[in-house]
Amino acid sequence: MDPAEIRAADNDRERVIGVLEQHTVAGRLSLDEYSERAAAAYRARTMGELSPLIADLPMLYPPASDRELFWHSMTRTSVLTAAFVSGLIALFVSVVAYGGPMMNGLGCG
Repeated sequence: MDPAEIRAADNDRERVIGVLEQHTVAGRLSLDEYSERAAAAYRARTMGELSPLIADLPMLYPPASDRELFWHSMTRTSVLTAAFVSGLIALFVSVVAYGGPMMNGLGCG
Protein backbone atom coordinates (compact mmCIF):
# COMPACT_ATOMS: atom_id res chain seq x y z
CA MET A 1 0.00 0.00 0.00
CA ASP A 2 1.21 3.48 -0.86
CA PRO A 3 1.99 5.48 2.33
CA ALA A 4 0.02 8.42 0.90
CA GLU A 5 -3.11 6.25 0.94
CA ILE A 6 -2.92 5.54 4.67
CA ARG A 7 -5.86 7.01 6.53
CA ALA A 8 -5.04 10.10 8.59
CA ALA A 9 -5.91 10.11 12.28
CA ASP A 10 -7.07 13.11 14.29
CA ASN A 11 -3.60 13.18 15.86
CA ASP A 12 -2.03 13.49 12.38
CA ARG A 13 -4.31 16.39 11.51
CA GLU A 14 -3.54 18.17 14.79
CA ARG A 15 0.20 17.72 14.23
CA VAL A 16 -0.02 19.35 10.79
CA ILE A 17 -2.13 22.19 12.16
CA GLY A 18 0.44 22.71 14.93
CA VAL A 19 3.19 23.00 12.31
CA LEU A 20 1.07 25.49 10.36
CA GLU A 21 0.52 27.54 13.53
CA GLN A 22 4.25 27.70 14.24
CA HIS A 23 5.02 28.83 10.70
CA THR A 24 2.26 31.45 10.89
CA VAL A 25 3.79 32.84 14.09
CA ALA A 26 7.20 32.84 12.38
CA GLY A 27 5.74 34.89 9.52
CA ARG A 28 6.00 32.26 6.79
CA LEU A 29 2.23 32.01 6.34
CA SER A 30 -0.37 34.75 6.30
CA LEU A 31 -3.51 34.28 8.37
CA ASP A 32 -5.47 33.59 5.18
CA GLU A 33 -2.99 30.90 4.10
CA TYR A 34 -3.11 29.39 7.57
CA SER A 35 -6.92 29.32 7.54
CA GLU A 36 -7.05 27.66 4.12
CA ARG A 37 -4.46 25.04 5.01
CA ALA A 38 -5.95 24.33 8.45
CA ALA A 39 -9.40 23.82 6.89
CA ALA A 40 -7.85 21.44 4.34
CA ALA A 41 -6.10 19.58 7.17
CA TYR A 42 -9.39 19.06 9.00
CA ARG A 43 -10.95 17.75 5.75
CA ALA A 44 -8.01 15.45 4.93
CA ARG A 45 -8.77 11.74 4.94
CA THR A 46 -5.34 10.39 3.99
CA MET A 47 -1.72 11.16 4.76
CA GLY A 48 -1.31 12.04 1.09
CA GLU A 49 -3.77 14.90 1.55
CA LEU A 50 -1.92 16.20 4.63
CA SER A 51 1.64 16.11 3.26
CA PRO A 52 1.25 18.86 0.61
CA LEU A 53 -0.05 21.27 3.27
CA ILE A 54 3.41 21.51 4.86
CA ALA A 55 5.65 20.35 1.99
CA ASP A 56 6.78 23.89 1.07
CA LEU A 57 7.66 24.82 4.66
CA PRO A 58 11.07 24.20 6.27
CA MET A 59 11.32 21.48 8.89
CA LEU A 60 11.00 22.75 12.44
CA TYR A 61 13.30 21.56 15.17
CA PRO A 62 11.48 19.57 17.82
CA PRO A 63 11.16 21.28 21.19
CA ALA A 64 13.75 20.27 23.74
CA SER A 65 12.68 17.47 26.03
CA ASP A 66 12.56 17.89 29.78
CA ARG A 67 15.64 15.67 30.05
CA GLU A 68 17.63 17.88 27.65
CA LEU A 69 16.58 21.01 29.54
CA PHE A 70 17.57 19.38 32.85
CA TRP A 71 21.06 18.43 31.64
CA HIS A 72 21.58 21.83 30.04
CA SER A 73 20.71 23.57 33.31
CA MET A 74 22.88 21.12 35.29
CA THR A 75 25.86 21.80 33.03
CA ARG A 76 25.43 25.55 33.46
CA THR A 77 25.02 25.17 37.22
CA SER A 78 28.12 22.97 37.41
CA VAL A 79 30.23 25.51 35.52
CA LEU A 80 29.05 28.37 37.72
CA THR A 81 29.67 26.34 40.88
CA ALA A 82 33.16 25.36 39.72
CA ALA A 83 33.99 29.01 38.94
CA PHE A 84 32.75 30.14 42.36
CA VAL A 85 34.68 27.44 44.24
CA SER A 86 37.83 28.18 42.21
CA GLY A 87 37.53 31.85 43.15
CA LEU A 88 37.20 31.00 46.83
CA ILE A 89 40.23 28.70 46.68
CA ALA A 90 42.29 31.39 44.92
CA LEU A 91 41.27 33.93 47.57
CA PHE A 92 42.16 31.54 50.40
CA VAL A 93 45.55 30.67 48.86
CA SER A 94 46.42 34.34 48.32
CA VAL A 95 45.50 35.24 51.90
CA VAL A 96 47.56 32.35 53.30
CA ALA A 97 50.53 32.92 51.00
CA TYR A 98 50.76 36.69 51.15
CA GLY A 99 48.88 37.51 54.28
CA GLY A 100 46.13 40.02 54.23
CA PRO A 101 45.67 43.43 55.74
CA MET A 102 43.93 41.88 58.72
CA MET A 103 46.67 39.30 59.34
CA ASN A 104 49.39 41.98 59.43
CA GLY A 105 47.42 43.95 62.00
CA LEU A 106 47.06 40.90 64.24
CA GLY A 107 50.76 40.20 64.31
CA CYS A 108 50.45 37.19 62.07
CA GLY A 109 52.52 38.58 59.24
